[in-house]
Formats: sequence, structure tokens, C-alpha cells
Amino acid sequence: MLPVSLETQITMIRITAALLFATLTTFPVLASAAVPEVQDLTPSFRAAGTKIERLRVYEVGGVVVIRGRALNETEKAEVADTAARLGYSRVANLVTIASAPDDAAIERKAERELSVHRGLDGCTFSVDSNGGVLRVAGRVLYELQKDMALAVLRSIDGVRSVETSLVRE
Repeated sequence: MLPVSLETQITMIRITAALLFATLTTFPVLASAAVPEVQDLTPSFRAAGTKIERLRVYEVGGVVVIRGRALNETEKAEVADTAARLGYSRVANLVTIASAPDDAAIERKAERELSVHRGLDGCTFSVDSNGGVLRVAGRVLYELQKDMALAVLRSIDGVRSVETSLVRE
């Protein structure tokens, strides 16, 4: 082994540090350049008549990823067929099968959520659920409360859609 002077050792440490710094600062740039582009395909699937609840469809790196909830296997298969009709061959169908909605539980939850929401004080509501379709009737004090009630009801688990016949007092 050849003796190395202190000055040579310091130079080697500086070169190593510079290479390490260059490597650490370059890899994030390379990694961000390698991230595949994500394209939202949900509107085209909706336009094709897909009836999946909470549908989200994205194309990532040439693979179409489908998420949402179907009522049965037939609906799940139909969304895969829609992807094929739209010309996509690489499809990850991650749609889950939802259990049948519990209408009584949905009604109880809707009544409870509407009664505890502070922005809906002074309003009267009547709710009914059939197959996860929630119908709400009643009176509100302000137009904005109609939108608030809709937002509250749509956020309830198991609700497929909301139909309203709310009137302003």
C-alpha cells in the first residue's frame, strides 16, 4: 500500500462529498421525471352510461384503474366492458360489490344528521329511503339550507342518490 499524503486524503474526501451531494440532488429530479402522467377518465365513463356509485377512473402509465361500488357482479363486469368499448386493453377493475342498502338505517342516519347540523336549525324535514335512494321533503328558511341539506344527505354511507322537494318558507 502506498502512503497517501494528508493533502491527497483531504482532496479525496472533498471529491467524495461533491459526488455524494450531486447524487443526492440529482435523484429527486430523475425520480420526478419518471412519475407517469395521470389522466382522469371518469367523465368519459359516465358519458358511456356507467352506473357505478362513487366512480373514479384514471389512466396511469397505460393502465386504466377503475374504482367505485357496484350493487352486483353484473354492474362490475359492465364497467370492464365499457373500458374495452372505449379502446382500453390494460384495465385494473377495483370496483367493490356493495351490500344492499339498509333503508331503515339510512333514514335514521339522515334524520340524525339533519337534526344535529347547526346550519339547518329552524328547518323541518321528512325523509324516506328506498333502495338507497333518499327522498327528503320539508321546509327551509333560506335557499342555502337546501344545498346544505343535500350535502349532508349525500355524505351518508349507503345513499345512492338524493331526491328533494324542499320549499323555502
